[in-house]
This record gives sequence, C-alpha cells and structure tokens, in this order.
Amino acid sequence: MKILVAVKRVVDHNVRVRIRADGTGVDTANTRMAMNPFDETAVEEAVRLREAGDASEVVAVTVGDAGSEEVLRTALAFGADRALRVDSEAPLEPLAVSKALAAVAGREQPDLVLMGKQAIDDDSNQVGQMLACHLGWGQATFACDVALADGELHVVREVDGGKRTLAVALPAVVTTELELNEPRYIKLPSLMKAKRQAIERLGLAELGVDATPRLELLGVSEPLPREAGGERVDSVAALVDRLRNEAGVI
Repeated sequence: MKILVAVKRVVDHNVRVRIRADGTGVDTANTRMAMNPFDETAVEEAVRLREAGDASEVVAVTVGDAGSEEVLRTALAFGADRALRVDSEAPLEPLAVSKALAAVAGREQPDLVLMGKQAIDDDSNQVGQMLACHLGWGQATFACDVALADGELHVVREVDGGKRTLAVALPAVVTTELELNEPRYIKLPSLMKAKRQAIERLGLAELGVDATPRLELLGVSEPLPREAGGERVDSVAALVDRLRNEAGVI
C-alpha cells in the first residue's frame, strides 16, 4: 500500500497570532512556523503503517512557496520516504489545494491519502472532503483510530456524542484527529538526514490546476475582548432568580 500524506505550513500553535495593522491578514514576518498539528498525526500514522508492514511507501506533499519545504523536511525526518512540493507563491483556497492534491494523486497513484482534518490557520475543514470528491474515492473524516483489515481500512471517527466505526474500501481519503496518535520525538540525526534529501517540485500549470481565487477576503480582526468573569451567588434560589429576571434565559 502506498500512502500520500498532505501537510501544511502554519504559524506554530505555541505562538500568539498577530493581525497586520491594515487588517489584511495574519502577520507572519519573523514568526515561527511549523507543520500543522493535525497533519503531524497524519504523517505519524502513515509511518506507523509502513513500520507495521501495511504500507510500502510514504510520500509527503505540500502546496506552497519555498518556505513550506520546511514542513516537508519535518515529514522526511518523521520517516517519510519521499517529498514533493506544488509551487505556489500565494496562499491557495481549499478548492485549489484539493485540485492540486488530486492531480498529485493522479501522478503518484496512492492507495491511501492521509491529512489533518483541518489546518489551524483557516480552520476550513474542506480539503479532505473536496479531494475525495475529485478522486471519486471513499472518505472517512475525524479519524481517531485506523487499522487495515482484509483489504479494508477500519476507521474509528469522532462524532457528536461519541465514536463511530467505518469500513472504507481502498483507495480512500482519511482526515485525522489529534487523538489518533502521539507524534514521535524527532532526533537530530533524522533532521540532518532529512536536510540532505531531495524534494521534487511541481508547478500548478504543470498539473493543469486553475488557482483563480473564488473568494474575497474582506478583512481580519482580533476577537472582541471577553466580558468580565462570572460571580458567585449565595443559593440556588438566588441563581434561578438572576437567570430569570436579569439574564432572561429561563
């Protein structure tokens, strides 16, 4: 089984996001970047499947500028066998990203595509579903457990109120939750080896992808400040009275 893993470079989740003064987007100048945490679990799961003998090759792919090769190096350090980048100087909308990944899947012919359920920068949660539609493959989203059995992929999904187990025929697209695994600690020798590995580069035109924007960003702003914290009441009767007569919720 060949696995294609999609990864994205985002602002490190430990860094406080800053908005540009003109409100046109997030300020990434001199900001620490890293692999999207949900994608880390996807890479880790792909490598574990290969280590268990269920997969023969793991290929990491990202869509972005030269700086995004940083996350491909990280994927190689995790244990991915190969890496490729679809070149795009400007950030792409989920639809264009899904088309680019579909074109890469057409070239690579994987049996399984793994990716995080969403990226922490835009929280769109769209690319995996769109990709499955482009490819005409089955999909399982929000995966918190994955196992290969009898030529099928058994996926435990997080759903409202609990969990649900699906059997998905391959080829398929699976998007991952943080609960799926605990990504390994990358050792320095692995990082040094990853720096020497070649990264294949493809262009959007080469893949036949139209990246024309369909959306217009009107503005980005900080969230409104939170109101003052709650307060204690002396009794349940006082709480009910406040909820009924002041808050008007009962």
